[in-house]
Order: sequence, then structure tokens, then C-alpha cells
Amino acid sequence: MDAVRYALLVLHFVGLAAILGPALEQLRSDARRVTTVMVWGARAQLVTGLALVGVAMANDADLDHVKVAAKFLVALAIAGIAEATRKRTEGVAWAVPTVAALTVVNIVLAVFWR
Repeated sequence: MDAVRYALLVLHFVGLAAILGPALEQLRSDARRVTTVMVWGARAQLVTGLALVGVAMANDADLDHVKVAAKFLVALAIAGIAEATRKRTEGVAWAVPTVAALTVVNIVLAVFWR
């Protein structure tokens, strides 16, 4: 079961990179927009995050359900913003820094909430 957990964790990090990398690149641009890579990264984060929780529960791990819920809500907000603004080019300059900031918030929740 550890192999599954580690594989999911690697995919979770790939999803994180797929959101944060293009978001940081877009911050340098004048015409900011949510890219397809960011959308797929947000989707990957949701799916692999839920799978990681499922694997942890299958192993009878002691989970902090409030932390899981908080991280899920932030990830859902990231995915929702990315999905809602992915095809638009006008009036969505706010979406890229918001997605980047929420992604960093989710990292902080994962690392510092014990």
C-alpha cells in the first residue's frame, strides 16, 4: 500500500507544479489567463488528494478531518476558478494571482497544520 501512496503523492506534486509553474509564468505577462495545464493540474490535485485520503483511511490512519476539509475546500476553489475562467481571455486577470495564492495557501495548510 505504500507504493500506491507514494505514487499518488508524486502525482499530487506533479499537479501542484502544473498549477504553480504556469501561474508564476503568467504573473510576468500583461495578458494573464488560466492555461489548460493549470486546469489539469487543479483536477489532478483534487483527484489525487481525495485518493490520498482514501488510502490513508484504508490504512486506518488517524486523520484530522477538519484539515482535510479545509484543504479540500481550497482545492475546490482553485479548480472552480480555473474551470470557470479557462476559456475566457477578457476580464480574468484576477484569476491567475488568485489561483497562485490559493495554491500557496494549500501548501501552507499541508505543511504547517499539524
